[in-house]
Amino acid sequence: MELVPRLGSGIPLVGRAAEMRRLRAALASATSGTAAAVLVSGDAGVGKSRLFAELAGPAGQQGALVLSGRCLDVGETGLPYLPFVEALIELRRHDPDLVAARPALARLLPGASLPALAEPVPDGLPPGRPGLQVERDLGQLQLFDALVDLLTELAERQCVVLVVEDLHWADSSTRDLLSFLLSRLRGQRLLVLASYRADDLHRRHPLRPLLAELFRLPAVERVELGPFDAAETRRFVLALAEEPVDDMVIDLIAERSEGNAFFAEELMAAVADSGEGMPGGLADVLLARIERLSPAAQDLVGLVSVAGRRVRHDRLQGVAQQEGLDIDEPLREAVQHNVLVVDEPTESYAFRHALLYEAVYHELLPGERVRLHAKYAKYLAAGPRTRGVAAALAHHSGESNDLRTALVASVEAAREAERVGAPAEALRHTERALQVWNAVPAEDCPAEVAGEFELLRSASFQAAASGHPERAVAYAMAAVRKLTDEVEPEQAAHTYRRLAQALTGVEGTREQTAQAIERAWQLVRDRPAGQHRAWVLAVRAQILRRDDPVEARAAAEAAIEDSRAVGVVGPEADALVTLGLLENLDGRPDAAVDRLNEAVGKSSDSHAITTELRARYCLSMHLHDHGRLTEGARAAADGVKRAKETGANWSSYGLELRVMDAICRYTVGDWDGSALASEPPMRRVSDVIVARIAATGLFVLVGRGHFADADRVIAEAWPLRRNEVEVARHVGYAAAELSLWRGDPATTAQWVAATRAELARDDFPWMLGQVRLAAWGVAAQAELARKARRTRDSEAEAAAVADADELLDLARKVIEHSRPWSGTLGPEARGWLAMAEAERTRLDGPGDVAAWQAAVDEFGYGHHYQQSIARLRYAEALLGNDNRAEATEQLAQAAKVAEHLSAAPLSAALSELAKRGRLTVPGVIEPRDHVDPFTPRERAVLTLVAAGRTNRQVGEELYISEKTVSVHLSRIMTKLGANRRAEAVATAYERGLLESSTQD
Repeated sequence: MELVPRLGSGIPLVGRAAEMRRLRAALASATSGTAAAVLVSGDAGVGKSRLFAELAGPAGQQGALVLSGRCLDVGETGLPYLPFVEALIELRRHDPDLVAARPALARLLPGASLPALAEPVPDGLPPGRPGLQVERDLGQLQLFDALVDLLTELAERQCVVLVVEDLHWADSSTRDLLSFLLSRLRGQRLLVLASYRADDLHRRHPLRPLLAELFRLPAVERVELGPFDAAETRRFVLALAEEPVDDMVIDLIAERSEGNAFFAEELMAAVADSGEGMPGGLADVLLARIERLSPAAQDLVGLVSVAGRRVRHDRLQGVAQQEGLDIDEPLREAVQHNVLVVDEPTESYAFRHALLYEAVYHELLPGERVRLHAKYAKYLAAGPRTRGVAAALAHHSGESNDLRTALVASVEAAREAERVGAPAEALRHTERALQVWNAVPAEDCPAEVAGEFELLRSASFQAAASGHPERAVAYAMAAVRKLTDEVEPEQAAHTYRRLAQALTGVEGTREQTAQAIERAWQLVRDRPAGQHRAWVLAVRAQILRRDDPVEARAAAEAAIEDSRAVGVVGPEADALVTLGLLENLDGRPDAAVDRLNEAVGKSSDSHAITTELRARYCLSMHLHDHGRLTEGARAAADGVKRAKETGANWSSYGLELRVMDAICRYTVGDWDGSALASEPPMRRVSDVIVARIAATGLFVLVGRGHFADADRVIAEAWPLRRNEVEVARHVGYAAAELSLWRGDPATTAQWVAATRAELARDDFPWMLGQVRLAAWGVAAQAELARKARRTRDSEAEAAAVADADELLDLARKVIEHSRPWSGTLGPEARGWLAMAEAERTRLDGPGDVAAWQAAVDEFGYGHHYQQSIARLRYAEALLGNDNRAEATEQLAQAAKVAEHLSAAPLSAALSELAKRGRLTVPGVIEPRDHVDPFTPRERAVLTLVAAGRTNRQVGEELYISEKTVSVHLSRIMTKLGANRRAEAVATAYERGLLESSTQD
């Protein structure tokens, strides 16, 4: 895959909304006649220059004079006043006479003569006397006054923006001049922007006392520019590449850059160049900071890097003593120069940035790294086994080639991680143990280390809990292959049960899943009651529930009986969940809620987190499907919270709860919460999980008119539809709706057909979700039929009617033959069926009033967005029957919802219908810019074509070629689904995309 990095300001500004508001407010203040200064601090590469550029560009376009200069790293004795010299050079090009009129300033410019700054020294005054200092001070004052006078005069003509970058490198003269200038900011139309690196300001840095003085001035404001947060980092990294990038690459770059824009750009460039590791240029930049330290401090920093990103003081001191190093002064130096930072609560030191740690560590010689790792391992092995020691010992032992210690410590670390609810860390440690397993002789393995097949089984559980279902299956299958006749039946059944559970979360494995659980059942069927038998029965009940509810109920009840006989709660709670689902299927929803709540309580009390999350998910799904939306949303949110608390937020049911949370919030109208719930994970998980989350987020993106973002998600998620039917469903729904909002019903029809084909591959031919798909498909055919009538294409109209009837027939058959897991048809399915029925009435007219009223009523259970779409169509049908008053009321109610949700496409459609019907509707606003289907140039072309201009005349008026006009017209006709110019104009009028005045 070829990546094209888009470095620098060529990409849109990501985040920084709060900081830009403060800068714009300061510019507005200066423009109105109150001078201001903003000092922006931040680490190197965090984006200070980009922030200034984002303000300076528009400021210049609005008439401000922007002058800029920057300091250079040349020490205290070189290039005095450099940023002001650069600003004056820029100004001289703009107005040479203005600078030349002030000799005190002109002397700073290249090529200028150097007149005396004051009167000559009086005769008789020996050199070196105080009078010379007075003279120099007077000369400097002349210079300072001249600069303030110049800026004040400029500010009388226009607003002036003076940008001074990299103050951390400023010489003393520059610092003095800046202090003088900022202390005299009053009523000028002047804004001073200055930046400095916070990570370069060690305790004795000369800029520190100046900043303390400047921040006390009333005109000076301070802005701290921190790194991007997790979501902003990912958006920035995505923006760096013009071609689609693998999610794993995006996540890795986002994680390593830690929100630093420059680091992210360098890492992306390295990926684009097919490089591995850290780019050489970035490593050089980072190591330049280390090279400023003394040799002792450099040695200490190298020792810290072997510990990792962070090290406790006592551990560092203990290892340093083995090396014969004194750490106090070198540590102080490294901290003062912001190479290391101190964490007081934990008494530890950490590298300021992870990439700085990487650069230092990889600069060590290989033999040096092995020797230092061995020192750390020796220190840890001799100390107490507090939390985290086993993991550190495993790491250092492995890196120093002590594989036996690494194996034992890895197993210990995995168990510790499991106890604290950290499955991803547990998996990492278990995988380390598996890596060295064959390298350690069997006689060297202590008894407490489990066998290889038990490690594989543990790895399968951990992979499933940490968001890697494919790896969970692979490890479970490997464990099954390790089984021998010597393994006890319960342990073998446990292994087959693990495989069945792992396969349950993978698409297209129903037969394998059934075979695995039946093999497990055969192994323990005739065994006495026990924990493993109870778990096999509980999982068997889960798997049989869909195909054989009677046998599933018997297995669940048997699991409860076995659990209670041996005093274990986990399998009992799991069986209660299955019984709750079966109660639901039998039409006893209240009994189902009781069972599910009982399962939540028992599993929570016994710390059976997987079962607890399954119970919470099923409870939220049950409540949502029965129209109890608020309760369902609360149950989903509680489940997500619990999953995060226990470290299982990317397990199978942790994922399902997150998806359910996003859907519930979308349905009840909490779109901001839904968007937050569907943000991509900022860690490495399965591509299928990423696609599931992204597909769920499409609903809000489409509903709010963020079409470009939706296009990107669709392109990334759709290829993964074969791995997960839910991806196909959600992408298909959203893409169908998106195309309709764009006025492209033909594409909607294509998405409906493609998604139907994907769902046909699933094990449920009568999946209720097809009703929703059919509703969008009938709506698309209604639009295609209308277009065919406009163009008098009777054949196309007949085809649209036939396709609509086929889709409506599909929806009715799905309703008739489906087996809702809630036992009865829920309000959402009834709403989509009513929607499909009502859309069918639009194929030969404005729509049936009664049918649309029924659709509005069916969605009245709480799905306000979809109800508002139905109200839009209801109003159209009412207008067709000349009921203007009721149409106005329906549009007004829909407008309130659209405004609350920021549903831009819906707002645009409401406005369009109101204009076509000449209705005055409270709350209906003009269509927003980002849902306008045309570019500004296309709109200009269409307006002139509607006014009767030929292509040549349009080109002459817009100063473009006739060929370019033809290209724009082709794009316009494609967007409108038109074949001719006249049809495009007529369609644009009908959809309210052209004002009536343009017809003249």
